[in-house]
Amino acid sequence: MKIVVLDGYTLNPGDLDWQGLQSLGECTIYDHTLADEIVARCQGAQIVLTNKTPLNAQTLSQLPQLTYIGVLATGTNVVDLACACQHGVRVTNIPAYYPMP
Repeated sequence: MKIVVLDGYTLNPGDLDWQGLQSLGECTIYDHTLADEIVARCQGAQIVLTNKTPLNAQTLSQLPQLTYIGVLATGTNVVDLACACQHGVRVTNIPAYYPMP
């Protein structure tokens, strides 16, 4: 399984461990991804995780192996949900954040 994290620095500026995710398969974590880099970086990926990097219809149509998008934020506005649905790609997000005790 190929996993791509498009904007890892937003999620982890250096204080978290990616090993749990990396143990699931081939995992590439990019600190930041520009719009013109998204398709190349996601080629062949079944799973894409994003926080702020947008995945629009044009991009999604070029990623036929994609099966899951995890939005690591409370919204889903960075993903074209209608296009994802048409292509059978499941999309989830983070429903809420809770403060650490």
